[in-house]
Amino acid sequence: MRSLITTAFISLDGVVEGPGGEPGYRNTGWTFKDITFDESAYALKGEEQDEATALMMGRVSYQAFSPVWPGMTEEFAGYNAMPKYVVSTTLQDGDLVGNWGEITILRSLDDVAALKQTEGGPIIVHGSATLNRNLSDAGLIDQYNLLVFPVLLGAGKRLFSDADRDKTSLELIDSESYKNGIQKLVYAVKH
Repeated sequence: MRSLITTAFISLDGVVEGPGGEPGYRNTGWTFKDITFDESAYALKGEEQDEATALMMGRVSYQAFSPVWPGMTEEFAGYNAMPKYVVSTTLQDGDLVGNWGEITILRSLDDVAALKQTEGGPIIVHGSATLNRNLSDAGLIDQYNLLVFPVLLGAGKRLFSDADRDKTSLELIDSESYKNGIQKLVYAVKH
């Protein structure tokens, strides 16, 4: 069985939208505004790229990443080479880019659950706030890799839903604090 790992830049109040400067968001670029760069805080990103064997995202993140990531040959060489899964009910095969390797559209959370039952290594989920909330509510996420930034954004898409559901217990398996205030928190979901 494959594990599903969510990775996120997240504000202290749970917002995940627009961390890197994506246009159209109120607080876009919040991961580098007023935060001193500390390369060691981002070591987790390289570890994830080495560990993952496939990349998953929702339609909105796919449409944001697919025009950019294929051209980032140094930064995302691992991700660019691995298979990608896009969870979408509206995206069609003709909407997929042709320069980003193998891309498969999954139509439902049942498709995600079936993919997890196949042979292979970890699948990492990037961006995709709505997808992450749905995956979490369905009990499909096995691990959270979070870089928590010392900022309160107030408004924006959040990583976790406010659905009325049973408690999910987590086990802290790795953590680190950095001088710039970023916290690395890696949690395994107790199934």
